[in-house]
Amino acid sequence: MTDHASFAGIPRVPAPQNDYNRSYLPGSPERAALKARLKQMAGEKADIPLIIGGQEIRTGRQQQAVMPHDHAHVLADWHMAEPDHVADAIAAAQTAKREWAAWTLHERAAVFLRAAEMLNTTWRATLNAATMLGQSKTVFQAEIDAAAESVDFWRFNAHFAQQLYAEQPLSTPAAWNMVEYRPLEGFVFAVTPFNFTSIAANLPTAPALLGNTVVWKPASTAILSGYYLMRLLEAAGLPPGVINFVPGDAAMISSAVLASPDLAGVHFTGSTAVFNEMWHKVGANVGNYRSYPRLVGETGGKDFILAHASADPEALSVAVARGGFEFQGQKCSACSRIYVPSSLWPGVRDRVVAMMRQMRVGDVADFRTFCGAVIDRKALTRISGYLDDARRNATILQGAGAHDETGFFVEPTLIETKDPSYRLLREEIFGPVVTAYVYPDAGWDDVLRIIDTTSPYALTGSVFATDRAAVRHAASALRNAAGNFYVNDKPTGAVVGQQPFGGARASGTNDKAGSMWNLIRWVSPRTIKETFVPPTDHAYPYMSEE
Repeated sequence: MTDHASFAGIPRVPAPQNDYNRSYLPGSPERAALKARLKQMAGEKADIPLIIGGQEIRTGRQQQAVMPHDHAHVLADWHMAEPDHVADAIAAAQTAKREWAAWTLHERAAVFLRAAEMLNTTWRATLNAATMLGQSKTVFQAEIDAAAESVDFWRFNAHFAQQLYAEQPLSTPAAWNMVEYRPLEGFVFAVTPFNFTSIAANLPTAPALLGNTVVWKPASTAILSGYYLMRLLEAAGLPPGVINFVPGDAAMISSAVLASPDLAGVHFTGSTAVFNEMWHKVGANVGNYRSYPRLVGETGGKDFILAHASADPEALSVAVARGGFEFQGQKCSACSRIYVPSSLWPGVRDRVVAMMRQMRVGDVADFRTFCGAVIDRKALTRISGYLDDARRNATILQGAGAHDETGFFVEPTLIETKDPSYRLLREEIFGPVVTAYVYPDAGWDDVLRIIDTTSPYALTGSVFATDRAAVRHAASALRNAAGNFYVNDKPTGAVVGQQPFGGARASGTNDKAGSMWNLIRWVSPRTIKETFVPPTDHAYPYMSEE
């Protein structure tokens, strides 16, 4: 017998609204609160444990989290998981699932809706500060990511889950047909990247909302914000073991998790190469799993802006500057290749270069900064290699400076090439580097083909044109070149509930984070038919004698 009554009603989650971005203008209360939190957290040195089954675990094997823009400044010592801890996390997830999966949707949603409102209010400065300090985001980039988009994911996912549960089959007077949206049988492995705190907020919690339990491997280069997200979820009432926080060596953790017969799904954002390797391992182990794991991945991008001769050059130039250089070009959606007709190029080039020269690069605690540092020395070295290639094989119009004396800084860089297949138009750089290809005005059809076939990725892209026929032509010709396509806007800045996000080809499985389409992947439907008056005779009427 149950010791408590079930809820007598059909609850409705609150209607979601996109969180509004605070302005942080001089003299505003949010600016003062964030400045104070930045100073406080910069003066602390966190000790970050694993969190498995609600228990803090300190392994003694530690690494340091540093400020990318001041790499001598240590923000935290964090503990690394060993193989035994991965096994413990899987076991904790399996144990927690017995109760968590039995909770109703509205009971689970209440946890994440509470987390959303806590982040919207008392935790806002903390998550923004952790993201600024640990990932070198400016105040604006942290605000739209760590605060607003995380809140949006938690609010809108609850709304979308309710819509999903409401999707039911037809019934008749004789039989009641239902679909039950069961969680997957097993656990989900969430792997989150450094570049968006909101992705770390979404990837473990979207499956959890649907009743799954999760082993979460956060990015080592975003460990501070990941840890505070985990603490926020606990404070919001997330039961122990539903999400298990397991930082450590990516290859070791993935190998251990992907070998488990109870793996039910992978929710991943990261590089194409890593996701491909995970897919290979799952394929090799496929006969050992209890069920076929769901693989959901958002991977690389080589995102484009295409300008038609009718484009507004001022709007186009701002889109290149913002879309290419905000957050140091470290967005999956960042513009990294542009195609501009020769008639517009001189004016667009000069406008973009003028804006680049005004972009302050440095410490993000100085709110005048436009670009912080790239995430680590490995990123700096990789980007520097592309800049060296450009010095030999292309024309650098602005920028290309890189140094690491105090932080991992790369100047916003604009490059021009005459080779439409040049590697900087094909390969993902993940840095503040935009490469331009100038095409003859009469070469519109050719440039559409070039964009579609040059890069293996298909994440985001945009077209600028005032000629509506040109917009229509580009949208059709580039139909498979971008999962998120923008008209007269930069290819970054997708908003939950407004532009479901994801791409195909080498950019991922296009399961559209921030929509019902993503949540569908974390349930295993069961159809139930209840017949009210079942037949009692095997014979059918047509069998009667003539």
